[in-house]
Amino acid sequence: MAYMHAIIWLLLSQFLVLCSKIGAKVPALIVFGDSSVDAGNNNQIPTIARSNFEPYGRDFPGGKPTGRFSNGKIPTDFISEAFGLKPIVPAYLDPAYNISDFATGVTFASAGSGYDKETSNVLSVIALSKELEYYKEYQTRLRGYLGEAKANEIISESLHIMGLGTNDFLENYYAFNSRRQSQFTVPQYEDFLIGIAGNFIKELYGLGARKISLGGLPPMGCLPLERAENMMGGGECSERYNSVASEFNVKLNKLTVEMRKELPGIKLVFSNPYDIFLHIIRKPSLYGIQVTSVACCATGIFEMGYACNRNNLLTCTNADEYVFWDAFHPTQKTSSIISSYLVKTALAQFL
Repeated sequence: MAYMHAIIWLLLSQFLVLCSKIGAKVPALIVFGDSSVDAGNNNQIPTIARSNFEPYGRDFPGGKPTGRFSNGKIPTDFISEAFGLKPIVPAYLDPAYNISDFATGVTFASAGSGYDKETSNVLSVIALSKELEYYKEYQTRLRGYLGEAKANEIISESLHIMGLGTNDFLENYYAFNSRRQSQFTVPQYEDFLIGIAGNFIKELYGLGARKISLGGLPPMGCLPLERAENMMGGGECSERYNSVASEFNVKLNKLTVEMRKELPGIKLVFSNPYDIFLHIIRKPSLYGIQVTSVACCATGIFEMGYACNRNNLLTCTNADEYVFWDAFHPTQKTSSIISSYLVKTALAQFL
């Protein structure tokens, strides 16, 4: 028995050492993007793109609706934990946190945002350019808190995560009477967004960032809202939207290759959730999931944000049985599976 205890303590001590090394290698997660990685920034701005009310957050620690578009945690929370950092990444505009909290992780993301500034205008949310302004402000605060040298070290060693793009297509380009459709073909709009993504990476690089994850699009044609609109296709995934996501992901991957050649010392990876997300949808039983076509909240067909409210008696009791929480966003369980996959693949070099 004493021998077994010694083995357990040895393994535990090795695990703790490993965690400390991981935390030291990537001291913080710094996040930009949309609702997939917004932890509550939109709570602090005048917009309808909010989720700081029940039943959102019902499976979050303490059952608290934080502004995350999920029944619980979102991908960046799981990634932070996997890197030996804190279990959640706080929103920069959340008054409950300060620079000491943000020193190990912060998200500037805003639900409804995208690469295209016109996308953020649709729901009056924080544009990507404004997220970058907040990041510059954060750097100034970090230097005031830790000193120039230590702050610069944290900035260069931190993992900068970009998670956006879906809204540019579904909430902007393909929206009724879209101005962008009259300006661009789909491939042209993809290239337009790629140009913005490339410039944003260069901006981050110029500000000292060296470790960057460029996130890909999910199979957006399989979102319950898009399936509901695909009545002619029998309510199946919209192959048109999935094809656009695949095409755009190819271009994002190509961009990472080009940026690595152009920017000396950058460690830039393409984190693509498409294949694992689609595998969950097509083979749900392998993940202990039962429902793929509709979401947990309300009817599961169109509700998200304020349409997903705690008074709806149709909301499911166990979100772990569903791929989607609302008509646009995955459940905590789905986010956990996808995040684990990305940590083991694209993000593994940062561990």
